[in-house]
Formats: sequence, C-alpha cells, structure tokens
Amino acid sequence: MGIEGTLEYLSDLLSRVRKGKKKKQIQTVALKVRMDCEGCERKVKKVLSGVKGAKSVDVDMKQQKVTVTGYVEAKKVLKAAQSTKKKVEMWPYVPYTLVANPYVSQAYDKKAPPNMVRSVPNTATIKETTMDDGYITMFSDENPNAACFIM
Repeated sequence: MGIEGTLEYLSDLLSRVRKGKKKKQIQTVALKVRMDCEGCERKVKKVLSGVKGAKSVDVDMKQQKVTVTGYVEAKKVLKAAQSTKKKVEMWPYVPYTLVANPYVSQAYDKKAPPNMVRSVPNTATIKETTMDDGYITMFSDENPNAACFIM
C-alpha cells in the first residue's frame, strides 16, 4: 500500500468525520414556572422529562424554578413547559454580583430570591442610580460656597 496510500486513506477518513453531524452540547435550561401545589410540580416534571434529550429535571417549589439538564434546546423546553398551561418564562434572575448597577429600577425585584436581581443589559446609565447630583456638589471642594450652602 505504501506511504501515499496510507496518507490518502487517513485524509478520506478525517474528511468523513468532519462532515458528520455535530454533537449537541449538554446544557442547563432554567425556567420560572408558576406552581401552586405538588400536583402542578409533578405535571411539570413529567412533561419536561419527556423532552427529547433531557437527562434530569429539578423542581424547586419555593423559588418557582425548574432546571432541565441534558442535550436540549431552550426553545423546545420552553414550548414544552408552556403546554402545561402554566405561566412560564425563562429564569430572569442572576446573582447581584454579576450586574453592574444592581439597584437600578429595572434590576431590583422584591420577589427575587436572596442575593439575586433581574438580568438587565449593561445599557443602564449612571443617572438611573439612587445617587443624586445635588449631594455630590453640596460637599465639593471646588465650590467655595459649599459650607455656606449647608449652614
């Protein structure tokens, strides 16, 4: 067969491997599902366990959170969860340490789990914070009348 034949064989073998289907990555999809009782919990768990590629389904009734792990797509999991006629949305909360301004009006949510805030894009401006510009200029060293202003 020789060296040339071996190289040609290996080249053909590698080209066939590349043309094959790409393997799906294992993913974790988190959903916020409104559940009132254990019956709701069982129904949601049963439906989401039936999604093709789902390896495990974890339900946290206290936080109203359902986590699906496996070779799944988020859109398919969301659609399957909506088929239960429950109020369903993607999990909107992230740890507050990941958000630049966690106390802007869009991020802060009283219903959020502890140490969590809503995920907001980084387009929030500094003017949306709770700090008022009047307080900053009131104690400025550049303003000679600052002390008189306070008294």
